[in-house]
This record gives sequence, C-alpha cells and structure tokens, in this order.
Amino acid sequence: MTRKTIALVQGDPAGIGPELLIRLLSDEDVRAAAHLVVIGAPEVFARGEAQMGITLDGIRHAPIDAPIDMDEDEVLHLDLPIAGIGDVPVAETSAAGGLSSIEGLRCAFERKLAGDIDGLVFMPFNKESMHKGGNDFTDELGFARDFFDLKTRASEFNVANGMWNGRVTSHVAMKDVPDLLTIERIDESIELADRTLKSAGYARPRIVVAALNPHAGDGGLMGDEEIRIIGPAVEKARARQINCVGPLPADTLWLKVRDGAYDAVVTMYHDQGQIAIKLLGFDRGVSVLAGLPLPVTTPAHGTAFDIAGQAKANPVPVRNAFTMCLNMASSRAATEGVVTAS
Repeated sequence: MTRKTIALVQGDPAGIGPELLIRLLSDEDVRAAAHLVVIGAPEVFARGEAQMGITLDGIRHAPIDAPIDMDEDEVLHLDLPIAGIGDVPVAETSAAGGLSSIEGLRCAFERKLAGDIDGLVFMPFNKESMHKGGNDFTDELGFARDFFDLKTRASEFNVANGMWNGRVTSHVAMKDVPDLLTIERIDESIELADRTLKSAGYARPRIVVAALNPHAGDGGLMGDEEIRIIGPAVEKARARQINCVGPLPADTLWLKVRDGAYDAVVTMYHDQGQIAIKLLGFDRGVSVLAGLPLPVTTPAHGTAFDIAGQAKANPVPVRNAFTMCLNMASSRAATEGVVTAS
C-alpha cells in the first residue's frame, strides 16, 4: 500500500502541544510509518524543542504554500507566519495562539482539497484562545463543517481502550438538550457511528444507544423521550441493518461496553459519555472528528496549562491519535467505493 501522508498541526503554543509534537516526532516508528508534514509557526516548533531539551534531525522548513515533496527520511515543516506567536506566554490564552490553531487547520484542510494529505492529527487547541483569534464557532468541528460546507452529520467521537463514544448533542447548554433531540438527529448519529467505525476497520460495529432519563424513563414515569424519540430512532437504524440496540440506561451500559459487549455508545449529551470514557481511559484517549472528508484525530485531553512547559505531558494519547489517524487513512483507501466515510 502507498505510504500515507499525515499532516500534524501544532496546536496552542501556550499548552503542552509544542512538547507533544516533539515527542511524537522523536518516535522512530512514527517517522517510519508515514510521510509527515508539520503545519505551523517555526517559533512554536522551536519552543517544543527547547522544552524537551533536544534538536530534531531531518526537519526541512519550507514556505506554507510549498509543494509537498520530501525524501523518505525527512519531515517537512510548512512555516505558517503568525504575528506575535513567539511572544505567547506559557499557560495563558491569547489571540495569536488561537489564530495559529485556526490557520493551521485551514491550511491542512486546503491541502486535503488539493489531494496532498491523507489524514490530520492536531495537537491540543484551546477554545478560548481560538475565540480570541477570530474563530466564530463553538469549537474546531464547527470550523471544519463550515470550511467543507458540510450538509451531512459530523460529530466528535472519543476513543479509549477500544471503546468509542459519539454523541447526539455536544457543546450546548444542558437546558437546550431535550429540544435538540429528534428522531432524525439521533438516527443520523447512529449512522455516523456505524460509518466511522467501519472506516476504522470494524466490519460490523456493535452500537448501543443511551437513554436520556434515569432508568431509561421507567416506562414513561421519569420522562418519555425514550418512548417518543430515542426508541423509534434506534428502530429506524435497525431497519437499515445497522447493528444497534437501545435505549439502555446510561449509568449501566458503560459496564457492558467496558466488558466488551459493544464497540460504541451513542450518548444524548456531552458529559453522559465523556465522564465515563475519561474515567475508563483518560490516559490513552483519542478524539476523532467524524464525518469529515479526511480522518482527523487529536489527543482527548486539553492544553493542560497546569503542566505546560515542564516536559511532563503523557505522550501516549498523541501517539494513539497518530496511529488511529493512519489506520483510518489506510482503511479508507482499502475500502474506497465500499464504505462511505465522509
């Protein structure tokens, strides 16, 4: 199979992203597995090297619009000019840091449209910095949806120790969740989970759908969303031969997932899945931006301002994010025309 080209976007310079990037590029197995293209400011790369106390060999810097043409053993660094990026303090939000994240994503997505890259891994972003830097959306997924002008469902999945979690609603207030739950939205979320896991190599993903209310509503005694909305959405998906069950009570279904009965959970809101999967595998977790026209992954943790600049960051999640991205890029190529992953 042709060697894949994976883009690495630097992330917020004030957090642990610079350190994680250098840690990732220090891994000989990572550098041997794919063509690697770093997108970001050279000052941030230098910050990461200084934090780790090393200077990496085989890095070739080029202008941001340079062609992607490299030798087998080198890493291409496309230099993204960001005013003031070298002066961003560690562990503080900033417009420059947020702008670097936004523009790094934009450049990577443009390279995808040009056919230059097969997947994207980004170091942790800071949403407050992104907002200061001009991002008009709640998060990077909103930016991505707008960039690609998506009309189909896209969502963030979290993955840890073989457990996948997708959600129907995400970065919204809890008071707004019930009004956002519809049969169509839940059905689309189940279908996206099915397609995303297939793009990651699962032949027939086993999906369980969470209830909204305690005890799955107890037959309508504690809410009827399970009867009116969630149950019909599950049946609609099952009618299309998607391997899914539910709604099941959210407090116990994670035990079944942990024990291997299911591959993925579709939850109704953010913390319903995030608390469980981070408890079960926070030190290994990966986030996947599903529904985009390329695999996009990132460590599931944030920018970790509390340990930024101290060379203490756990490298396992970013290594897992790279492996996940590469596997999904390879799986998409192998199943082109069979599995629709965008």
